[in-house]
Amino acid sequence: MLARAVDQAQAAAVEVAGAANVGEHVGVRGEAERVVTHLFVCSQPGYRGWQWSVTLARAPRQRHVTVNEVVLLPGDDALAAPPWLPWTERLLPGDIKPGDLLPVEDDDPRLVPGWWVGDPATEALVDESTVRSVVDEVGMGRERVLSLEGRDEAAQRWYDGNQGPGSPLAEAAPGRCVTCGFLVRIAGPVGTLFGVCANGNVGDDGRVVSFDHGCGGHSDVREAGAGREVRLPEPVLDTVGYAPLGRD
Repeated sequence: MLARAVDQAQAAAVEVAGAANVGEHVGVRGEAERVVTHLFVCSQPGYRGWQWSVTLARAPRQRHVTVNEVVLLPGDDALAAPPWLPWTERLLPGDIKPGDLLPVEDDDPRLVPGWWVGDPATEALVDESTVRSVVDEVGMGRERVLSLEGRDEAAQRWYDGNQGPGSPLAEAAPGRCVTCGFLVRIAGPVGTLFGVCANGNVGDDGRVVSFDHGCGGHSDVREAGAGREVRLPEPVLDTVGYAPLGRD
């Protein structure tokens, strides 16, 4: 009975969407006992592959068909929006323009109080006012600093990026940054693996590079034959010197 009620399902879809937006009947499927769903093509512009879904039901021992719901659903080849992502996950390097603000959550795992050295047990024992007073008293100047997780995340991102050893530039380089005279060492734990390029003639200038990165601007690169005097063969005809001319 429910499967045969195509006209009633179509009338319900037309009531919701309008006759111009409801196309032909394309299928019916059983949802549960005495519950079926009829599918109709959506003719509305911009909704290619979408279908009007009309669910019908019937109470036990009743012959009356009831419309449960009418919804518009995407089909297998429907044009649909990409999965939604929070704005913090959609941001890319370079998206922040002058005047833009990028708020940081209070519980951002990449940051810890300025005096904290990485013991999770101590973080729960203080509140924000305590952190501020300690930082001000010690004179550290920064309320929060990188946590171990934040530092490791940054190091992994740098190492896997274009300034790491896996980039095409590094793979074709004649030497590694660790032996380059243009490498500026940096302090702290990340300084055991990274430095800053100071060669103004290459694209990595001013950027953090891994020690095993490299480029064609390595300080040991020399022009072929530079610094050596080239001995030329004796000329066949001396056009530089002079000799006395005889008389006939």
